[in-house]
Amino acid sequence: MKLNIGVMYGGESVEHEVSVISAIQAMNAIDKTKYNVIPIYISKNREFYSGEELLNMDIYKDLDVLTKTVLQIVLFKENQRVWMKPLKKKMLRSHKQVGIDVIIPVIHGTNGEDGTIQGLLEILDVSYAGCDVIAAAAGQDKAIQKMIFEHEGLPIVPWSWFYYSDFNNQREVYMKRIMKIGYPVIVKPACLGSSIGITIAKNEMEALLAIETASQYDEKIVVEKAIEDLREINCSVLGDRYACKTSVLEEVTKKDVILSYQDKYTGNAKGSKGMASTQRVIPAMLDQETTQLVQKYAITVFKSIGAAGVCRVDFMIDEKTDKLYVNEINTIPGSLAFYLWSHTGVDFISLMDTLIELALERTRRKDKMVYSYASNILANFSNNGSKGMKQ
Repeated sequence: MKLNIGVMYGGESVEHEVSVISAIQAMNAIDKTKYNVIPIYISKNREFYSGEELLNMDIYKDLDVLTKTVLQIVLFKENQRVWMKPLKKKMLRSHKQVGIDVIIPVIHGTNGEDGTIQGLLEILDVSYAGCDVIAAAAGQDKAIQKMIFEHEGLPIVPWSWFYYSDFNNQREVYMKRIMKIGYPVIVKPACLGSSIGITIAKNEMEALLAIETASQYDEKIVVEKAIEDLREINCSVLGDRYACKTSVLEEVTKKDVILSYQDKYTGNAKGSKGMASTQRVIPAMLDQETTQLVQKYAITVFKSIGAAGVCRVDFMIDEKTDKLYVNEINTIPGSLAFYLWSHTGVDFISLMDTLIELALERTRRKDKMVYSYASNILANFSNNGSKGMKQ
């Protein structure tokens, strides 16, 4: 009997369209001889939809038409299983409820990659692929990431962070911090991806404008030293804290100083293939010693936040000094980094198989853990008798 695999994507994030691209790629790669694929699309206003129509990329060209023609659904738990059914009762006659065995989140950015969706899936108690709530939250927040990396002794560039509200109240204090880092600096929203809201600043005036730009996307701002002669190296990690492995490395080429959203997703004139369309060199032209060091650091990063599933760890090399720095981890990378694994001997179908197996294995481990005591102190509770912890 085939398992029902729900692929959850979309969401209200500014990375909505990127998520759609990655999810369509992932759903096409799931082995249909072993699994039933169920799209679970989340619109920009947080409504859930499902249907075979969602497997066709053309339907996303007009989202207003999509939300009016595709079946709106709801997820719920009943009899120890998660089910999907039409939101409107009258639709139950033509669309039966469907059980979901595993969910694969392919949502980039806010309310998807940051632990929010993972929290929903934990409450539903359904097997799901990728990072858990804590790892997802840590992996999305660039300030939290860097704190963890510093604790692990990983090499990172000089940096600082602040809340935009605090910056407005104490501009001189925070501008002195930026001056101490030294221009040029990169200013970015702490909890966003796909290079959205990121600006390079070469002086104080540009830094002020960059902070204003970043604040449109996040209250939390990260500022870090910019490497001018930069090589960008990426490595994917697949597995969990118990066992994981690294992919070959890639070097990403770009038109701009920062790898822009346009470089990543709109550079293909015939239609975007997501991160797979970005200009890159695979394997990266690095010596064996550097390659092994990058892979070693990638596993340390992966384990340090408790990651699971498939992630991509981004590195920087300063060509002036040849010094290697850890940049960040992407817990749900664009295109699920399948292009790195295909060069490592793991095809996209096998990658999706592994994600499903990791999800099921995590559920098996969780089922062996104790989450509550088999007692009910409320059975003998009385408003007059119990004083709680004050007794």
